[in-house]
Amino acid sequence: MSDLSIRRKLALEIARKIRNNLKELHPLKQLFWECTLRCNLHCKHCGSDCRRMAAVKDMPAGDFLRTIDSITPHVNPNKVSIIITGGEPLMREDLEEIGLALYRRGYPWGMVSNGLYLTKERLQHLMAAGLHSVTISLDGFGEDHNWLRGHPGSHTRALEAIKMLVHEPELTWDVVTCVNRRNYPYLNELKTSLYKIGVRHWRMFTIFPVGRAALYPEFQLTDEEFTGVMEFIKDTRKEGKMHLSYGCEGFLGNYEGEVRDNFFACNAGVTVGSILIDGSISACPSIRSDFHQGNIYQDDFMQVWEERFQPFRNRDWMKKDACSDCSFFRYCEGNGMHLRDGNGDLLFCHSKRLLH
Repeated sequence: MSDLSIRRKLALEIARKIRNNLKELHPLKQLFWECTLRCNLHCKHCGSDCRRMAAVKDMPAGDFLRTIDSITPHVNPNKVSIIITGGEPLMREDLEEIGLALYRRGYPWGMVSNGLYLTKERLQHLMAAGLHSVTISLDGFGEDHNWLRGHPGSHTRALEAIKMLVHEPELTWDVVTCVNRRNYPYLNELKTSLYKIGVRHWRMFTIFPVGRAALYPEFQLTDEEFTGVMEFIKDTRKEGKMHLSYGCEGFLGNYEGEVRDNFFACNAGVTVGSILIDGSISACPSIRSDFHQGNIYQDDFMQVWEERFQPFRNRDWMKKDACSDCSFFRYCEGNGMHLRDGNGDLLFCHSKRLLH
């Protein structure tokens, strides 16, 4: 605790009280739908291990929409954002049909895409179906992006997708970048390039060595580089030209309040829920360990949301091993749920990587 300034401690205490109140209320604000495991890329850091021909079939649209209809009486649809993810959502030919059905029910909806299949015609059709938000992944300049994404044309298509979004003021959109050892040296140049084409909202995240990502040492930043990313984000935010933020994962000590709009809080199971490809009812889809609480094919989603998400809302069980005597646990609460393995053990600590 002595590492934190008094001002930051006070701010964190206020944020903690707000978070505890949110846990009590646990309003569903964001619902992710893993609509497919099919993908047109083969990303080296993929957490879902997606393939062009997935072993698990796409969830039928009707099954998902029936679940949405069961949720609707319990929420204000206008205040629940539905994010369609995968796999690659654009692999589904019925995406516009599903989006329009959500729009007519009053739900704002968006998608996370690699941009490979986003043509001008498809974008117009999606917008006509009520598309509200888009996130496009861009992981550096050509060679490095293509290396990471496993496709020689992926950088060009992602860039074309971003340029299309620049000309659509009605959409809420941003670019997300996976920072690794290959693109870290030229983050300033990348920022300049993105700004020139019209990007004003940019997010960054880093990768922990699990799954495919464990096979590539190029992903793992040194502690100096990880701290450097925080300094880069902090400086960029001070410039005021581009809104850059670090992803929602990890407590960041004295960088809290400097590199994100909000203080760290893992909202998985608090305000964020998900429906996975097999019908599993979970929290954030980034959680790859089995913390599923039910299944739409056997359970009522809202009943599960109200009654079975206590491990997400009371995280005292995380205070063990490295977290047991950590002075930051009061604010961190054991890091993000996606950084816990099937036994609930911590895989990765962000604050320990920062140089003080």
